[in-house]
Amino acid sequence: MKELVEEVISAESLDAGKKIYEFADLIFPICRSISGDGVRETLKLISEKIKNDTERDLKIFEVPSGSSVFDWTVPKEWKIRDAYIENENHEKIIDFKNNNLHVLGYSTPVDEWVDLEELKTHIYTEPSQPDAIPYVTSYYKERFGFCMSENMKNGLKPGKYHMYIDSELFDGSLSYAELKIKGKSEEEVFLSTYTCHPSMANNECSGPALMTELIKFVSDMAKSEKGLRYSYRFIFIPETIGSITYLSRNLPEMKKNVIAGFNLSCVGDDRAYSIVHSRYANTFSDKVLMNVLKFMGEYKSYSFLKRGSDERQYNAPGVDLPVVTFCRSKYCEYPEYHTSLDTMDLVSERGFAGAYEVMTQCIKAIEANYKYKMNVLCEPQLGKRGLYPSISRKGTYDAVKSLTDFIAYSDGSNDLFDISKIIEVPVKELIPIADKLFENDLISRV
Repeated sequence: MKELVEEVISAESLDAGKKIYEFADLIFPICRSISGDGVRETLKLISEKIKNDTERDLKIFEVPSGSSVFDWTVPKEWKIRDAYIENENHEKIIDFKNNNLHVLGYSTPVDEWVDLEELKTHIYTEPSQPDAIPYVTSYYKERFGFCMSENMKNGLKPGKYHMYIDSELFDGSLSYAELKIKGKSEEEVFLSTYTCHPSMANNECSGPALMTELIKFVSDMAKSEKGLRYSYRFIFIPETIGSITYLSRNLPEMKKNVIAGFNLSCVGDDRAYSIVHSRYANTFSDKVLMNVLKFMGEYKSYSFLKRGSDERQYNAPGVDLPVVTFCRSKYCEYPEYHTSLDTMDLVSERGFAGAYEVMTQCIKAIEANYKYKMNVLCEPQLGKRGLYPSISRKGTYDAVKSLTDFIAYSDGSNDLFDISKIIEVPVKELIPIADKLFENDLISRV
């Protein structure tokens, strides 16, 4: 990795970061899972925000339990109303209403008094983080359980305890949402995030919150005089089963149209940026995101062997979509991940602003990207076109070096990202250079 550069975040992105943080905070308390009312409540809030910001309608789909989706089956829907453990004095040791991580995800109902030894067989902790409540689920095998800190479990005294979970599994549906914004081309840029975890800020709330603001950004571009070159597809899904379900319904169209795709996960903290590459790290999406991150500051690059989110499904053999995952701290790699330590204090307005800056730069660069070829032989006369200083002296050439370097590699074989990599200038700085040369009829878009 090259020597780190100082991160520069625009005023527009800083303003967006504040809005993203506020929306993440709004959806943080909701108890979500891969199905159920928590997902619907979250999608309803997302839909309302998109409608207010863009006057566009988010389409929400319900897929019945038992539906076959490739090799999987849509599971039963889960509803939870209450859960707690109380001691013999009817003092609640843990309470789902205080922290929704206290219940094993998809727990079946229970209403039993047991001794401490039996109780501990139904308790999950994270011994390496004794003060944290872990996030644990059992989607595809029916069981019940509770989660608490290791220190709390070790502090339980012998006696009788009441285990109570008011929940049910039933034939319902899986919910997901989609928004498409039409551009001049049928070719698409695809963005995906998930809405299936309970109250964890970076791992859950950050992706949907960032996505809603990106929808506003793209919608505003669509309304501009220039309009959109490409179409955009945004989806909010439960992780894994949601992406599998979505692909089972949309894969042929996506294989035909998607030219680049980004899965958004854990994008709210202010640590290093991360990319999880596509299977062979050779798609247009890899090229785009790596280029932007290279000029943003500190970043980490993970191979597909370190996969763990929906990039698994989008890159599966036979699916083969050009999708990478963008994170700040990558899932599984930061200590607060999948625990009660992943609170709104972990994410920040500036952290969100940086993620917004990265993704909007990616979108702008994709929209502006072409291969370029010079229209004149030898070095063009830039001075007569007002593109070169009229006085030549020491240092004059340095002022236009990016422009002349751009010209040097505009041979019809390089796009913006290729040229950026060669001359080590960010694409965002090359876009106005390309526009000037194009306006002066010095280059053609190949």
